[in-house]
Amino acid sequence: MSTAYQLDLSTDVLALTRALVDAPSVSGSEEPLADAVEAALRGLGGLEVERVGNSVLARTSLDRDTRVVLAGHLDTVPIADNVPSRLDEATGRLYGCGTSDMKSGDAVMLRLAARFGVPGAEPAHDLTFVFYDNEEVDSSLNGLGRVARERRGWLYGDLAILLEPTDGQIEGGCQGTLRAVLEVKGVRAHSARSWLGSNAVHGAAGILATLAGYRAREVDIDGCLYREGLNAVRITGGVAGNVVPDECSVTVNFRYAPDRDEDAAEAHVREVFAEAIAAGVTLTVVDNAGGALPGLSEPAAAAFVEAVGTPARAKLGWTDVARFAAFGIPAVNYGPGDPNLAHTREEHVVVAGLQPAEDALVAYLSRSAR
Repeated sequence: MSTAYQLDLSTDVLALTRALVDAPSVSGSEEPLADAVEAALRGLGGLEVERVGNSVLARTSLDRDTRVVLAGHLDTVPIADNVPSRLDEATGRLYGCGTSDMKSGDAVMLRLAARFGVPGAEPAHDLTFVFYDNEEVDSSLNGLGRVARERRGWLYGDLAILLEPTDGQIEGGCQGTLRAVLEVKGVRAHSARSWLGSNAVHGAAGILATLAGYRAREVDIDGCLYREGLNAVRITGGVAGNVVPDECSVTVNFRYAPDRDEDAAEAHVREVFAEAIAAGVTLTVVDNAGGALPGLSEPAAAAFVEAVGTPARAKLGWTDVARFAAFGIPAVNYGPGDPNLAHTREEHVVVAGLQPAEDALVAYLSRSAR
């Protein structure tokens, strides 16, 4: 039986962030929090609410000329002894798993729903709120992907805003991400007679040297500077303390600028390791999710940038703006959390950044539609 949580959407954004953090929701275990979000949204009385697995959808139907979609994931990475939340009043920081990525953004979304999702509210746009599960794990499990497959119409709008951590800055588009495994074969032997074998771990030295010497590309798109990166993220190999290993694998992660598509990214990685492949190393791509161009010249995105009043920068990382971009919907990242603190044991959000994020979105959503 799942734990029942309650959310009071009339409280301020700090208290609401704490309540969300104190309801653990590691990927795959979001149901109790999704239940609480669903109940809170249904209680507002001015929203159509629907549930898709552990994703919660809500929208207004006010016959506005434009619709804005606001989206955020409910799940977090595994807890690192940082739940429940802890408020350090001396430094003005709220600590806890998900404070930055991205329950502070979810709290802002819920505050917006409480303001614009009640009878008699007059937002300038119709609004859709999407709270989804399983963003922090394999893309095949992503709740937004499930919504796209089963309720695609819920994702359509003139602009999508992902409340991912951006430290209060607008971040355009996102990088693509590719993971590949390079496998080196050797010949197993007793380590006392190593000349009878071929050490696969030693054979991976060329791969590591290639990575150490790799010079990442930087590319400016619409004034947003994307920095690529190709790194080893895992090495496995070895049989026992007295055995020359006959297998070794190196997993690499390529973060690529959105001017490359998935095929171009794979071609680049294969080119980088062409010498190793020619020598017998096998390269298998195990995950490849394309990025999204900034799209800041789109009128809806440009109007949002103008409303917030700060220049946009590149999103260094993959986010679900890519899913919206694939539907032809302009999308940006904007949230109060700091992306550099995501997934860390010391994860926190600066309290002073919470209310300004809410206020900026209230101002934008209250403006006369253009």
